[in-house]
Amino acid sequence: MTPAPYGLLLDVDGPLASTVTRSIRVPSIAADLVAIANAGCPVVFNTGRSDGFLAEQVIPDLVRAGLGADAPVWGIGEKGATWFAVVDGRIGAVEVDRALAVPDELVAACRAIAQRHGDLMFWDDTKRTMVSLEQNLDVSNEVYLARQPEVTAELDEAITAAGARDRFHTVPTVISIDLEHRTAGKARGAERAIRLVEARMEVPRRWFTAGDSSGDYDMAAWLHDAGYDATHLDVRPSGDQPVTPYAVLREIPTFREGHAEDDITAAHLTRWRAELAV
Repeated sequence: MTPAPYGLLLDVDGPLASTVTRSIRVPSIAADLVAIANAGCPVVFNTGRSDGFLAEQVIPDLVRAGLGADAPVWGIGEKGATWFAVVDGRIGAVEVDRALAVPDELVAACRAIAQRHGDLMFWDDTKRTMVSLEQNLDVSNEVYLARQPEVTAELDEAITAAGARDRFHTVPTVISIDLEHRTAGKARGAERAIRLVEARMEVPRRWFTAGDSSGDYDMAAWLHDAGYDATHLDVRPSGDQPVTPYAVLREIPTFREGHAEDDITAAHLTRWRAELAV
């Protein structure tokens, strides 16, 4: 069997879902993802988000755009700790790596911190293995980012008090703070993605990855190290482009009309779709 021309391994927040609306805002994104998946190219979402978020905010958009019942689509949540296949337009059984879960004592301490900062952020109760405190929708990103270091420091203190610093750490993002296992991450998600794809079909040699944080480079790095041809789309709002042994498409969003992170990704998805002539 001839492998698909390429596969997609994509972060969700930023590249696909707007960091403002927390949903897929650009209509062409769902249409292009569906056309690519329906053409037989594997599409894998590799995100810190939960399976619940993908089920509510991503998969329904693909179904409405005409996702085929047998299209090769998977979701990997919580940075490799949960995963599922999309079956007949619905999320299939969710697998969970409980070894990566934050212990109950530490979860309780984090909840107390979230309550103290409830004017700034909310507790993401859809997470199965990690803790996420996310910027409230009615709070500006500038206000949130100004106080984020204070909250991160409190979470770090809670990790130390629980004697868990060797296993867990905090990872601040543009709109949240994640407290996660040190072995979780986008590289773990990339490895999981290849295992899921190879169980069903021949794995493409060529992959496009996309993300809006420095950690998203780990997807392309893992693929490159595993012998795949990886190209990474970096839509971070700031930061230098690192030197990498694989190709990088670097475009900094200006946030003028039509040029946010998801707008940039949408344009590239349209180009990648055009390669398939579908």
